[in-house]
Amino acid sequence: MTVVVTAFSSTSLSSSTKISPSLLHSNHVVPASIHNDPSSSPSLLILSAAAANNDNKNNVDLEELKKELTAYLKKREEMNADAVAREQVGKVVGGTKGNLVLDFVSGSPNKEYKVEEVPNVFDYDELNKYGYGNLVTPIMNAGGRLTIYKLMNMTPPKLSSRITKPKSAPKLVIDREGKNDQARYSGLKMTQMLDDDEMGKALMAANEKAKRGEEKKLMEEEYVMPFADKRNTGPKQTPDWTPEQLDEYNRKRGEALAWARREREGEFRQDENERLAVEGSLRIYASVVCLFVSFAFGKSTPAALSMMGVGGGNGDYGLLLDVLQAPALALVVAGIGSSVVSGFVLAPGKNRSSVTWLLKGLLGGPLAVLKLRELEELKTRGEWGEE
Repeated sequence: MTVVVTAFSSTSLSSSTKISPSLLHSNHVVPASIHNDPSSSPSLLILSAAAANNDNKNNVDLEELKKELTAYLKKREEMNADAVAREQVGKVVGGTKGNLVLDFVSGSPNKEYKVEEVPNVFDYDELNKYGYGNLVTPIMNAGGRLTIYKLMNMTPPKLSSRITKPKSAPKLVIDREGKNDQARYSGLKMTQMLDDDEMGKALMAANEKAKRGEEKKLMEEEYVMPFADKRNTGPKQTPDWTPEQLDEYNRKRGEALAWARREREGEFRQDENERLAVEGSLRIYASVVCLFVSFAFGKSTPAALSMMGVGGGNGDYGLLLDVLQAPALALVVAGIGSSVVSGFVLAPGKNRSSVTWLLKGLLGGPLAVLKLRELEELKTRGEWGEE
């Protein structure tokens, strides 16, 4: 086989281009013009050798292919593939159309179809099913499935009726006036349409027919595309609402809205005094108490008094410290007592946070108790709206 290459630029490859020796010494015949023109030989040799390599790929080792097919037939026999295939006849498979997830991950057809006959042994789908999909290309290069039956000394199957049987396309006749199409809506008279009872009865009657499966289909719904092997059963684009479904939907929606309203009305209104923060007079009181207690019980207090010259500088400050520690201890006890009163006595009765007022009572002391007494009972949103 000789490949003739014309109008090819010799400058596409450099002189340093390396060519595989196996390509140069292949059985492919290279034109003499390539050998005579050294400047154009690298690029033309690449094309010529690539064509020869493509021819070699089509050469199939029939003995190796026969071994692989023998292993495939043995696996089919072990898995009882023929019986499994016969069980699938009559089943409806596919039908993932309209499901975005299945359309993306599923390998089944998007439209339903019925399995009408048992697949043949060397069908490409069967090879892929049992893990021998790598043999599809060698079988095609060897001449196809019918050639493989002869290679394996097996009787070729008959042509499928799906191929030999001619298909007829149904003729679509759309009756826009509804004379022949009994399923088409004929409408109500003007006097009936104005009557709510008549309209309700018509809807109920149509709904009952749909439940019993007696509702007729439009001619467009039963139409099958010409030469289509799959049933035309795509999903409906709009939901088939019925009066009962609308009532049920509105009932559930009303329950959800009522529950959300109750939850919102049951929440307490926000109040600045419920923030976990010590501000204003409480902060001043807490700062003064902390400084006084630290000074009264601090280990550095005698040294500080000595530096300030308090008490004559003789270093005997026991009496003075006792005088300071007594009110400091009283302030600490007052803070603890105020915390208990605020958090466990006053706050629950006013619907206030016990934790928040425990801390405020501990730091703010009696001032926190007085402030909590002045506050009103915390009300919910519902109670506030009623007022």
